[in-house]
Amino acid sequence: MMGARLKLARKKAGLSLRDLAQAIDGLVSAQALGKYERDEMVPSAKVLHALSKALGVSMSFLMDAQRLDLAEVDFRTKANTTKADRAKVETEVLEWVSRYLEVERILDRDSRHWEAMDGGHSAIRTIDEAEELANTLREHWELGEDPIPNMTELLEEKGLKVLIEELPDRVSGFTCLVTGDGADDPVPAIVVNKSKSLERRRITLAHELAHRLIDPQHLNAKEEEKAANRFAGAFLMPRGHLEREIGKHRNALGYRELLDIKRLYRVSGAAMLVRLRDVGIIDDGVLSTAFQTVARTWRSEEPEPIEDEARRGDMEKPRRFERLCYWALAEKLISVSKAAELLRKPVNDVEEQLKGPWRAGHRQ
Repeated sequence: MMGARLKLARKKAGLSLRDLAQAIDGLVSAQALGKYERDEMVPSAKVLHALSKALGVSMSFLMDAQRLDLAEVDFRTKANTTKADRAKVETEVLEWVSRYLEVERILDRDSRHWEAMDGGHSAIRTIDEAEELANTLREHWELGEDPIPNMTELLEEKGLKVLIEELPDRVSGFTCLVTGDGADDPVPAIVVNKSKSLERRRITLAHELAHRLIDPQHLNAKEEEKAANRFAGAFLMPRGHLEREIGKHRNALGYRELLDIKRLYRVSGAAMLVRLRDVGIIDDGVLSTAFQTVARTWRSEEPEPIEDEARRGDMEKPRRFERLCYWALAEKLISVSKAAELLRKPVNDVEEQLKGPWRAGHRQ
């Protein structure tokens, strides 16, 4: 219903009903806005346009033609996540997915299924079974044991929707299902925090993938998180490959070697050290010594990050949605203005991306 969307967008903007009435220059009263949110009244096109502009969302989002909703949203760090934080993120995700599904329908692409293993969820009872699940998925996806060059591209290829978005600092990411008229079956999405390093984002993607796969009926919340961490480590750093690269047992590891290993797998240094302990290459004593010496700051600061901090989110970006929009535009299934609306870019930028830098009168 439009009312729920309007209320969500207003909370995202951090406005009261009175604030919103002022933001649209008193076009309607706060009381009228309250009636819109309770679906007791419907705004005119003029008011809807003003609300869209004031709240920074599209008119199609407010009208909610696809009746999309988010299910199974769990930030897993609720203590530092405000209602405004959650409303902002949920609004962004809903609007993004609605645009994504729209262009997929235009191109007659199937949004409903992703390449999970048979049965979808797997009930596990122990942390070690999470490692087995990661190995099984690698086999199912025919990945072998080599490091994964681009986690985002892999998940998009397998049918998951991936969004890099500004999230509250304590939230690395979350997974959810998008339901509604525009999604015949629930569409799985993973959202990761743009402000985190590339290495952390890759770990988070694998961690949230685990939450899409693991049926936690035999685990408590703490065990489920440990299982997701183990899955992420096993999926990104397979035991066999690690043992071939650095040996089956090590009594010590030097600083440069550790950095080379973490860059090989493109994972955070801290997660890499824990993974070496989990597979038995180092023991608890070596791990503890590392975190007290060469890796003493690695839990809070990424050593020699792969991605420049000023350009966080530029590497391993989700590209499928943009690619589909330009596909539809090139085939003249949508107009340039529609593509600009879907991509949330200026028309001139979209035209340049379609035609390239070539311009009449500048032939080489």
